[in-house]
Amino acid sequence: MKTWVLLILHVSFFFFFQKGSCLLNSSDYPNQQELDRVVKLPGQSFNVSFAHYSGFVKVNEEPKRELFYWFFEATEDPSTKPLVLWLNGGPGCSSIAYGEAEEIGPFHIKADGKTLYLNPYSWNQVANILFLDSPIGVGFSYSNSSEDLLENGDIKTAKDSLEFLLKWFTRFPQYKGRDFYITGESYAGHYVPQLAQAIVRYHQSTSDKSINLKGYMVGNALTDDYNDHLGVFQFMWSTGLISDQTYKLLNDLCDNESFIHSSSQCDKMLDIASDELGNIDPYSIFTPSCTSGSLSNKLLKRIHSTRRVGENYDPCTEAHSAVYFNSREVQKALHVDPSVAPSKWETCSDIVNTHWKDSPRSVLDIYQELIHTGLRIWMFSGDTDAVIPVTSTRYSIDALKLSTTSPWRAWYHNGQVGGWTQQYAGLTFVSIRGAGHEVPLHRPQLALTLIKAFLSGTPMPTLSKHSDS
Repeated sequence: MKTWVLLILHVSFFFFFQKGSCLLNSSDYPNQQELDRVVKLPGQSFNVSFAHYSGFVKVNEEPKRELFYWFFEATEDPSTKPLVLWLNGGPGCSSIAYGEAEEIGPFHIKADGKTLYLNPYSWNQVANILFLDSPIGVGFSYSNSSEDLLENGDIKTAKDSLEFLLKWFTRFPQYKGRDFYITGESYAGHYVPQLAQAIVRYHQSTSDKSINLKGYMVGNALTDDYNDHLGVFQFMWSTGLISDQTYKLLNDLCDNESFIHSSSQCDKMLDIASDELGNIDPYSIFTPSCTSGSLSNKLLKRIHSTRRVGENYDPCTEAHSAVYFNSREVQKALHVDPSVAPSKWETCSDIVNTHWKDSPRSVLDIYQELIHTGLRIWMFSGDTDAVIPVTSTRYSIDALKLSTTSPWRAWYHNGQVGGWTQQYAGLTFVSIRGAGHEVPLHRPQLALTLIKAFLSGTPMPTLSKHSDS
């Protein structure tokens, strides 16, 4: 993900789930599981106690579409731990590049692009973690038809992701019925609830209960176009990034309709706001930007995906992944056949992003539907992100009109305020203090505390319980 957000509105549609047949074949039975095991990776100078697997799952026969996954068992007692799926957004950005290699995965990449190191805050300490590159055209996921890459959208993505899960559980039958959660960030604010909805509706139409969905959690998530852009204006003004006059004119001239049918007056104000921001990283406004490449703040350019922000901050970590995953030795170790490997592996696909077919203005209707099913639903927000800021998420939650069950309060880690939280009937909100758009990269310890609380279904720690995190 390479550019700045604000034009986050797209073609409106009513999301619905289209049932597809389960395409089982011999390669999806458990013997394939062992073939997918990763023995050792280039640049790995250390041993690990957990097993991990990578490979492809076919989700469509003709044209043939195969999605790439990388699965890590928990570091201890994987048979007792839940299964968590992580999705990055874009649309068009790789969950391997970001979620695994920069954020919550166990293997991170050093600046040379060749050497791995262990992430001490990997989420596979508390769960079995599954990373999926979705849709086709993202990372190593592919179609044998180039035209197929031009037909991606929210509906197709949810349908293929459901098909992937059904076949993945056939390949890994030991995880059937295991407590299952979906997590992700940014444009995955669409992917995650849409996939949860697809699973719920699949269960309503079949006796198959192999996917034991318990809940989902999204961070700095694209949720509702109106609330998202309203929150961006307010955040930029309240943090001193734009002038009073620009803030007033943005609100006056950039109404919801202006983002669907471009207005020259609104476009001019967005350019002015971009100039006032200066050369900062809008995904993490208080940390240095990457100077090795171009960084554009242009508010007219759409971004729905993740970028790079780190606690030991390296704003250029995206480049490390590009070097590593373009290595043929790495691809071989991950079971990527050269015949289907991209000529150039990219962290985000411009083709996928620019040819996106459908994206609803809001997914709040899905929240309203799923809250009544009893799923555990959490939303979290790094509070230094100006792309999909904490103000946007709070506006969207407010639009759901949920009653408060536990009032706003600070939560703690190691005696320090880690952020703030509020519990509603059917939803929990958590902010993470000092984190940008990619919370687990910028505040990995706090993100690990977050996932522990989410999976256990317990509130974020209080001051007296901070040592438990």
